[in-house]
Amino acid sequence: MRAIAFYLPQYHPIPENDAWWGEGFTEWTNVSKAEPLFRGHRQPRVPGELGYYDLRDSAVREAQADLARANGINAFCYWHYWFGGQRLLERPFHEVLETGKPDFPFCLGWANESWSGIWHGNPEKTLMQQTYPDSEDERRHFAWAETAFNDPRYLTIDGRPVFYVYKPRNIPNCRRFVDHWQDLAVNAGLSGIYFIGEDVRLDADPWDYKAHGFDAIVPNSPGVALLRLAKKRFLPRYLLPRMVHKLLRHPQRYSYRDFVRHNQVDPGHDDFYPSVVPNWDNTPRVARNGVVLTNRTPALFRQQLEDALRQVEGRRQDQQVIFIKSWNEWAEGNYLEPDTDTGAAYLDVCREVLGS
Repeated sequence: MRAIAFYLPQYHPIPENDAWWGEGFTEWTNVSKAEPLFRGHRQPRVPGELGYYDLRDSAVREAQADLARANGINAFCYWHYWFGGQRLLERPFHEVLETGKPDFPFCLGWANESWSGIWHGNPEKTLMQQTYPDSEDERRHFAWAETAFNDPRYLTIDGRPVFYVYKPRNIPNCRRFVDHWQDLAVNAGLSGIYFIGEDVRLDADPWDYKAHGFDAIVPNSPGVALLRLAKKRFLPRYLLPRMVHKLLRHPQRYSYRDFVRHNQVDPGHDDFYPSVVPNWDNTPRVARNGVVLTNRTPALFRQQLEDALRQVEGRRQDQQVIFIKSWNEWAEGNYLEPDTDTGAAYLDVCREVLGS
């Protein structure tokens, strides 16, 4: 069994963020200045033993891998950003490839969406447009990723390097893109690419990933569960919180217990990989427009993790895969890294359930 945690590279300054938000802006900027917006709201979140790290420091990356390995996490899925040939936040992963360290398995996830001003409370402002120019851009993108695919640390399923796509529905003529990459992979001496897509509309409008050349699908978490909870908005239990949100401009709040119950998605086939979430609170980014899961506990996270394990047990070994969102998405509240509130409690659960 392999547990893969999504990894955000936003913890180092880049010229673009300096220009948009001010010199030195990183994910920590919004995390550190977050404020509680209602009684019992646990903000700001303060990192524990790793501190307010800078991912340009190789010692930090080594410490993260050591911590993950010791607590049952088997690999990182590094988010990368490719905007029609332009890359952002690429330095940490580039150094992981260049140095061969940390010696910890990984795969790539393509966060294929436009950058807006959401990190600074201005979601209507487009900073970097996600484009899909042509087949030559696809070739350049593959050529960049090929170095990673050939790295001995790279995660494979069915003998093929795993490539995760955040919003596959957004890719125009997605099947052509996938077929092109498969041809490029075979010509490069690989056995092909194992494409995994993410989908938020599994209930109302499931995406036919097979028809688009994808090998597997992962539910968008917490999106699927939140959509299910939103359908209950006219029930008495859910109506009052929504009224409070509208009248008082409080963030929308949902019980973590309810989330865990509604996050269970099991279509019963082996090319579906579950996704678990230790928490969600994106108010550091969007303040009162955010969504907060309340009253989370390590015990409820354990329940969610054990449910995911039950879904994948009995599968072929390399398809016993679960995704954890995330290792370090601090401004969305979904992280496993220790903090000053709960310490390493959620990593402890991972170690106890997944093994070290």
